[in-house]
Amino acid sequence: MHRSQRVAVILERLAGGATLDVAGVADDLGVSVATVRRDLTLLDEQNLLVRTRGGAVGCAKSACEVPVRYREARGRTAKRAIARTALRCLAAGPQVLAVNGGTTTWELARLLATRSEITVVTNALNIAQVLVDRPRVKLVVTGGVARSTSSELVGPWAERAFSGVTVDTVFIGVDGIDETGLSTHDEAEAHINAVMIERARRVVVLADGSKIGLRHRAHVADLAAVDELVTDPSADRAVLADLAARGVNVRVAEAAAETARR
Repeated sequence: MHRSQRVAVILERLAGGATLDVAGVADDLGVSVATVRRDLTLLDEQNLLVRTRGGAVGCAKSACEVPVRYREARGRTAKRAIARTALRCLAAGPQVLAVNGGTTTWELARLLATRSEITVVTNALNIAQVLVDRPRVKLVVTGGVARSTSSELVGPWAERAFSGVTVDTVFIGVDGIDETGLSTHDEAEAHINAVMIERARRVVVLADGSKIGLRHRAHVADLAAVDELVTDPSADRAVLADLAARGVNVRVAEAAAETARR
């Protein structure tokens, strides 16, 4: 297992201030105790956990969300399938798109890089990095305060960047979607995502199966704002049926869209 995958597992287990035991994690992940200790040391240096004798305890930051750099390797196959399916939502020709931060939207950005005659407005540094050297894509990056966990720019500067823009389609990655709407871990991030949705004619949500049916503390938008949801086959079918009954066009990215499966 690659380090980024191990670290993601460790941080998830520490969510909510939980504790873990080095030997237990090593056994579960099939790696040596020394390897787990090195991973914990790395995370301790980044203030993502607190080392204890024989283990670690989650701190306030890691209790909220796993940093995007450690989420990229998880479920990559499913995320790529979701991105390919989402791309089919776009018609040909000039259009203005908005894309927020996240690992699934990052996969979409890689595909958008091959398109022409599009303008992409983003508040995410990881999305901008993919598109900045693509001459056929006009890239607009908002200002704002950078969040290290999501690579998103938030706050008044980011929000003002959308005040004079009309977006044809916004692609939104979320931490949860249920009958109450869209949600995420961070209030500032939720606010800029809400602004992006308000400025868009069409809203397409990208969420892998693990996000379906979840609700987090920061509300982004009501379900009525969502036109389409693109997810993968691991999503709870009963929840998807309920979302569809409430007016959301649900698209499931089949495993056949990729050679393997998040």
